[in-house]
Amino acid sequence: MFKKIILSVAVFALSALAADVTGKWTADVPGRQGNAQPTTFNLKADGSKLSGTVTNRRGDSEIKDGKIDGDNISFVQVMNFNRNEMKMTYKGVVSGDTIKFSRMREGGDGQAQEFTAKRSN
Repeated sequence: MFKKIILSVAVFALSALAADVTGKWTADVPGRQGNAQPTTFNLKADGSKLSGTVTNRRGDSEIKDGKIDGDNISFVQVMNFNRNEMKMTYKGVVSGDTIKFSRMREGGDGQAQEFTAKRSN
């Protein structure tokens, strides 16, 4: 019984340390030829799991494999262009009302794109 209580307290303490990412975040995400694209991230935290959507001019994409580890978050955005699937992997560090993101196309040889999202009300 005592072990169960200690385990419950430890799980609660760890979840309390997780970043508060639930809500709407906006950013100008680098695009082709350096053109920034307004993007909205609607995120929902559930313990160490992260869910939500990424919305840009092409519409909404549900995020996959979302994870929260302290102030670090990660997820995958799957997009389809002309029947071709493309995956973007996002990694971010939450600090108050900002998330410093980097994203990389799966299988891409290029450099990760970096940008900052801000909490939106």
